[in-house]
Parts: sequence; C-alpha cells; structure tokens
Amino acid sequence: MTGPDAGPAVLVTGGGSGIGLGVTTRYVADGARVTVLERSDVRAAELRDAFGDAVQVVVGDAADAATVASAVETASRDGGLDHLTCCVGVFDQYASVRELDPADLERAAGEIWRANVLTTLLAVNAAYPALRKRRGSITLTLSESAFHPVGGGVLYGSSKWALRGVVEHLAADLAPDVRVNGVAPGGTTGTRFGGLAALDQRGTADQVVGRDQRIAEGNLLGLTPSPADHAGAYAYLADPAQSGVVTGIVINTDAGRRH
Repeated sequence: MTGPDAGPAVLVTGGGSGIGLGVTTRYVADGARVTVLERSDVRAAELRDAFGDAVQVVVGDAADAATVASAVETASRDGGLDHLTCCVGVFDQYASVRELDPADLERAAGEIWRANVLTTLLAVNAAYPALRKRRGSITLTLSESAFHPVGGGVLYGSSKWALRGVVEHLAADLAPDVRVNGVAPGGTTGTRFGGLAALDQRGTADQVVGRDQRIAEGNLLGLTPSPADHAGAYAYLADPAQSGVVTGIVINTDAGRRH
C-alpha cells in the first residue's frame, strides 16, 4: 500500500478479530493510518493494547448508521479517506432450513442479512463521499461460500452470495470514482466470529470440533490458512499503485477449493 508521507487513511469495519484483525495488522505494517469500527469492548481494548496510537478504535454496531458515520468521520479527520474494508460478519453454525421452524428462520435470516450485508451497504453509503474525493477504493469480505455450498449453512452462504452481487453492482454504481472489489477467503483457523443470537448459538467458528482438519482436507494445497494468509490480497486491492485498474473482481484466497 502506498500513499502520502502520513500514509493512506483506511477504515476497517469488524477489524478486531479473525480475518479483520489480520487485515488491520497488515495495513498498519504497510504504513496506513487505520481506524477500526469494532462492536466488542473486549476486542476494542485488545486493539488498543496491541497497536497503541497506530490504530484509532470506534466502538459500536456497524449496523447502526450513526455509528458508521462517526467511524467514517474519525477515519477521515486528518485529510480524507483512501480505503474502506468491510469484515463484519456472523456465522450460522451450519444451520439447516429443514430443522428450523418458520419463526426461527425469519429471525435468523433477518439477523444474518443485517450483519453480513446491511453493515456493508451502510459503510459504503457513509464512506462514499470521502472516498470519492480521493478516488479511493473498497474491499468487501466474501467467503468460499459465495462460490460453493461449503463453509456454512444456507443462511450464511446466501448472505455471502449476496455480497458477490454487491461487488458487481457497486463497482458499476460507484465508477469511475471509487473502485470496488472483494476477497473470498476459504476456511480459516482462528476466526472468532460468532453464531446467530436468533438461534441461541453458542461459541465461535474456531470452536467447531474438527474444523481445521476439514479445512485442510477440503483444498488442493492441504493447508489451514490463518487470517494473515489472506491479508496480502486485501493489501493489493487497497493499493492504487498495484491495483489501480482493478474493479469489480473477487480474489479467491481458498487454497484451491475442491468442488
């Protein structure tokens, strides 16, 4: 990532854990001025402890428009905004439609769309004016579930398929001023995103028994990636010197998903 002497200004939503934290770490290492919007007070404190003044932290819900606007304002305070990365997400713990009653299905579907899709749209809506001034860029976080029926249940998968469409449509909608791309990570160890409150799902994705072994067995390279393994794709897409002619694409960092 390149930019002025002070470094490019970057906002990461959901940058306090998992892939979001891996991306935040990479951006800081590359010299960016990073602001993170993080819902968890605990993870916000962890960010402050880990990065000190290198990362500004805004605590709040990425599905709340006022909170998102505050995060954009904070990230833009020292001269503008160059890049937005969206990493907010919740998991459905492989829930099957066959096993849900209609009321639970309705609540769960609303919750996962709000977290995985609406938060992205709100962030883009709030950040666009600042990004436009700098001819900036946006990177969305998809999943291998946006391409194959793996890595989650239909609720999670359909939300990630929706984001695949969002990349395509936003790339056209925001052109020529703002580039929009995505990264679709495969299964990743150490991802702590939680399940659905509507289904009273406990624990986080990294606590699913046997998950790391299944990840390695399901890709061509036989690897279980860590969040840091995906960060290079994000850094590439955020850097106009490297990807200034790239928009509307998704980079699949899935170690060669086996269909």
